[in-house]
Amino acid sequence: MLSLAKRLFMIKTRWEAMAVIYALALGAVDRGFHYLDAYPGIMGWLFFLACTGTIFLAGAKLMELTRRDNGERRRKDDHLSQELVEIPN
Repeated sequence: MLSLAKRLFMIKTRWEAMAVIYALALGAVDRGFHYLDAYPGIMGWLFFLACTGTIFLAGAKLMELTRRDNGERRRKDDHLSQELVEIPN
């Protein structure tokens, strides 16, 4: 039963990742507007940028983790991280 509930919270496809990124972005922009009200001036804008900037980092990681592996990697390090994850039989 726990495994069924756990499956609901897994992000398996890029479509699901984009939906999560969109929801995070909506929350970050709302939080940024609250910061603009609380801290008028440059500090409010810096907090706003910090809120939205974290979405770029999280979104990039989500999109990278849901990417299909077609064997075409840009760096050798990408192959190393895949080899470390695989469990030998």
